[in-house]
Amino acid sequence: MVTEESFFAWLDGELDASEAERVAAEVAADRQLRERAEQHRAMQSRLKGAFDGLLSAPLPESLVEAARADQAEVVDFAAAKRSREARRWAPLPQWAALAATLAIGIFAGSQLPRSSNASVEVQGGKVYAASALENALDTQLASASRGDTRIGLTFRDQSGAICRSFTDPAASGLACREPGRWQIRGMFAAPEGQGGAYRMAAGMDPNLAALVDSTIAGEPFDAKQEKAAQAQGWR
Repeated sequence: MVTEESFFAWLDGELDASEAERVAAEVAADRQLRERAEQHRAMQSRLKGAFDGLLSAPLPESLVEAARADQAEVVDFAAAKRSREARRWAPLPQWAALAATLAIGIFAGSQLPRSSNASVEVQGGKVYAASALENALDTQLASASRGDTRIGLTFRDQSGAICRSFTDPAASGLACREPGRWQIRGMFAAPEGQGGAYRMAAGMDPNLAALVDSTIAGEPFDAKQEKAAQAQGWR
């Protein structure tokens, strides 16, 4: 029987050949497992596209200077590997969790509680807005943004879903409406020294702009269209 651990280890390509073949055969024979694997691979593709720009960006100068310091910390890679293996149960591929951590530090397990202060949560293999971010996406109009989280563009994607870009002091991103929830399509950490106010003044993060450009169908909503969409529950 395929366990959670073996299922996600198989998705991550961490099993040996014989074990991978066994799990692949069981997944192929089980419709629910096939659908689950397809959902996670789709999420992997979206996350990879969203975070590729971040992972290829130059390191902040403060990290470079720290690496050059005389008193460099010695890392016990064996201990790090044991710690990583102890956390392997988490239902996100390790590279995806790493990318998300580098971007905003948002993933901490299979499901973050709704009461958490985190701006996002993971449910059913998807990343959703939570807490203040969810409230801002639900209630704020781009023409009247307030508080730490500010809304940028509102538009429809190729499937007809309403999407909204956002910026807060730590990150910017794009969320699109699913029934009753805002699913995160991508999040990008603010470069060092560039908080939310700076980025609002300087314009949209280039990575976010590229994501919006690849997602949008037609023109962004004007103030009247945005208000009407809000009145209809963002449908």
